[in-house]
Amino acid sequence: MESNTSFGRNVLQIQGFNISPEFTYPLFFLLLFVYVSLLLSNIGVLVLIIIDRSLHQPMYILFCNLSVNDVIGNTILLPRLMTDIISTERLITYNQCVAQAFYSHTFGSASHMILIIMAVDRYVAICHPLRYGSVMTTRTVIWLSTSAWGVSVVLVSILIGLTVRLSRCRSLIQNAYCDNASLFKLSCEDVSINNIYGLFFTVLLFSSSMGSIAVTYFRIALICRIKKNEELTNKALQTCASHLVLYLIMLWSGFLTIILHRFQNYPDLRKIASILFHVVPGHLNPIIYGMQTRSLRQNIMQILCRKVTQS
Repeated sequence: MESNTSFGRNVLQIQGFNISPEFTYPLFFLLLFVYVSLLLSNIGVLVLIIIDRSLHQPMYILFCNLSVNDVIGNTILLPRLMTDIISTERLITYNQCVAQAFYSHTFGSASHMILIIMAVDRYVAICHPLRYGSVMTTRTVIWLSTSAWGVSVVLVSILIGLTVRLSRCRSLIQNAYCDNASLFKLSCEDVSINNIYGLFFTVLLFSSSMGSIAVTYFRIALICRIKKNEELTNKALQTCASHLVLYLIMLWSGFLTIILHRFQNYPDLRKIASILFHVVPGHLNPIIYGMQTRSLRQNIMQILCRKVTQS
């Protein structure tokens, strides 16, 4: 059903998933577990870095950026998704839908920007270890992080601003949550400008992140090959492999979401891909980065051992 006039002008209906009644509550509790575990792991890493002064270093500031971004991105998505699963009428106001789309796209854009900075950080740490302290200072990383968030907010504000100017002739969001493409599909006006800017936004974001990560990883591989140092190679594999795996997961699910918006034959696959884009990196980031970083891993193990001893 494309159009639905039974709702008020400022109230929209979310299509969501068609779930059998017997799977409703199991899926709800599964998502609740996913959300709670994601919050605990990311907030736990944040608190640990904040309270331990030895972790007040540039690399851990980047971890904080990832954790904050993952908490915001999934808090915008999962509670609303859980509500819609057990609700008979999946209704949302237009303003709430716009806000969800804005934060969702900011999450995606900031994820790419932060991973670009992390790739540069790894390149300097591995290829120029003696200059790392002078290049990647706390001030530099804070400036880079602020710029990443600022650029993301500006790009997404233009993206959403071009959509909210459109009049609406439909009220059904053809997705599991609100995003820009679902919003401008509510309009019967010409959306060529939206498609052009959306393409520009996507190409700019993906080409910047793919190009930056490809160049830094190529330089790291080249340095390891030239120096033929086993310790350097092991360090590069340990720190870069997890970063690359998480980036590829995020890139693939992001590509799927964008591509499947152009095809109406696979709506459920598109919805699943868009949810995985939020959930999978948000879960893996604190686990992989936390356990592969020696100082952070040692602090986590000390806390766990202290809890076991006390009990």
